[in-house]
Amino acid sequence: MYQSHEFYLRRCIEISKDSRAHGNTPFGALLVDKDGNILMEQENIEITEKVCTGHAEATLAACASHEYSKAFLWDCTLYTTAEPCAMCAGAIYWANIGRVVYGMTERRLLELTGSNEQNPTFDLPCRNVFACGQKKIEVVGPFPEVEVEAAAVHEGYWD
Repeated sequence: MYQSHEFYLRRCIEISKDSRAHGNTPFGALLVDKDGNILMEQENIEITEKVCTGHAEATLAACASHEYSKAFLWDCTLYTTAEPCAMCAGAIYWANIGRVVYGMTERRLLELTGSNEQNPTFDLPCRNVFACGQKKIEVVGPFPEVEVEAAAVHEGYWD
């Protein structure tokens, strides 16, 4: 049974806490099928795996594209703590995931990270990236009711 967006976003926040605890940047994402089943969960791997494209969303999209058909993924939702960056939006687009739900905006993330060279955050909404494509990927977010919780995982990380 499909849960609320807040339910899945809060699970992403728990994944982001695990990511930070494992020595990576504090981001988390998960993939949900059309019935509400969590199919995959992913934390960032860019630091521990030394993969510059190891953002949670891009890694999840790549893994999902190996496991599921494009037709199946079109009916899935990728949930994530922060709005996907341009790279991650591209990965989601190419994987054919039909909907993205995020907790906090890329602009809010930029406020948290500042000019930290580890995460030179874009100020480019994923809606703008998707609008340049040929698919109507649905974007839902931000969610003010979980944004504070998502941002709290970043406290003291980017200093």
